[in-house]
Amino acid sequence: MTRAAADVSDVTKVKPETHTALVRRARKIYRELSDVYPYAKCELDFEDPYQLLTAVILSAQSTDVGVNKVTPALFKRYPTPADLAAADPEELEALIKPTGFFHNKAKSLLGMSRSVVSDYGGAVPGKLNELVKLPGVGRKTANVVLGDAFGVPGITVDTHFGRLVRRFGWTSLEDPVKVEHAIGELFPRKDWTLLSHRVIYHGRRVCHAKKPACGACPIAKLCPSRGIGEQDPVKAAALLKYKPGEGGLPL
Repeated sequence: MTRAAADVSDVTKVKPETHTALVRRARKIYRELSDVYPYAKCELDFEDPYQLLTAVILSAQSTDVGVNKVTPALFKRYPTPADLAAADPEELEALIKPTGFFHNKAKSLLGMSRSVVSDYGGAVPGKLNELVKLPGVGRKTANVVLGDAFGVPGITVDTHFGRLVRRFGWTSLEDPVKVEHAIGELFPRKDWTLLSHRVIYHGRRVCHAKKPACGACPIAKLCPSRGIGEQDPVKAAALLKYKPGEGGLPL
């Protein structure tokens, strides 16, 4: 038998992972991530649902660090949805310009705040079906607000989360809504919000899009994609964007 034929034969002997085995492996990965990132949380600074919703809208195509630099002045100028709804568009754009795409973001913020004022009495709604009706708000944004401002469990499928759950072999789906539902079936609902934060933390700090630090990854042994990144432990450690043993805090 040729080497190629042997390889094919070996592949055919590999049994596909059962759903039960997938659930067990997924939850074990989550437990490992919980140990590595015990203090994982939303990395946007906020004090209430309005501030968080505004910050999440601003975070599109921007970093949380960049948004956190802009929001103190923004919230001082517009402390309530009613204040933001009455904002001068040019003044608003000037305040949020560092986050990028400020023309579209200003339109979304104005539309969101005006809808909150006219349709919900000035209070950001705490239900998914109401949040997604607001201008500039999709399921991802709504789930962040629900989970972190209202304590309602939700799975946030951003680019990091989608990339990692496919690398982990939890799903092969691409559509964010389908990914959200597929991953939700693997974990208790109570874990959804922290699961999102911990997977996203790992994506930002270790499992990078272009060059994951596989050789320094604490869950490599459980990951079917562990061979795609840097394998050398020293070189991999140099790719880390956090200090191991310090709660996953960024460098």
